[in-house]
Amino acid sequence: MRKNQVLSLFQQNKTALNCWLIHPCPMTAELIAHQGFDSMTIDMQHGMIGFESALAMLQAISTTSVTPIVRVPWLDPGIIMKMLDAGAYGVICPMIETAEQTREFVAICRYPSKGNRSFGPSRAMIYAGNDYPEKAEETILPIVMIETRQALDNLDEILTTEGLGAVYIGPFDLSYALSCQPQPDNYEPPVMKAIDHILSCSKKHGVPAAIHCMGPEFADRMRKKGFSLVTAGCDADFVRSGASHTIKALRQ
Repeated sequence: MRKNQVLSLFQQNKTALNCWLIHPCPMTAELIAHQGFDSMTIDMQHGMIGFESALAMLQAISTTSVTPIVRVPWLDPGIIMKMLDAGAYGVICPMIETAEQTREFVAICRYPSKGNRSFGPSRAMIYAGNDYPEKAEETILPIVMIETRQALDNLDEILTTEGLGAVYIGPFDLSYALSCQPQPDNYEPPVMKAIDHILSCSKKHGVPAAIHCMGPEFADRMRKKGFSLVTAGCDADFVRSGASHTIKALRQ
């Protein structure tokens, strides 16, 4: 079975560096995959990406050792199982608020008898190897997003879910939940307090914690705090900043 680089870093208590993808472009995914990130997340919730584009992007990423992760639109067994069959090594599920939802999500990512995932790893066995069905359970990371007040209230119960791979903080929706305004990498005190609380609880339960960052400075700050995975930017920002740098230099 092909190695899950993120899981390996978790086990070594090291931080994985993740890149976010919102453009439905395999060429962009392949280009960024060769730059040295540990993982890349294909965003099917807020990104402009459907299944066919996501599949092609997974194939592009697989030209490297980068771990492919997909954020699905919702807690929907159909798309979660489909992305796992397509070769995702991690699935991020948004807006999880209860332990019951967490157990349901983890079960979707596991074959019987530990779960209820339907068998049909059509591309996953090509990407991961013929032993995928036997080793998927110990390799795939089910990751839940903590981004609502209810999720904060139920955090300890969520973190006790057997088989949970990690929790992922969505600071923007978390800001709204705490009656704050989301500002990229510059969050109000109640949000930062919640971020610290989630990290502390995750460490107590032995569950890796991840966080969405918009740039390297905040990502480095979160890495030094002890997060196990930090998103350090996205494809759109890389394109935007590169174009902006060039045009500013030429308009002077």
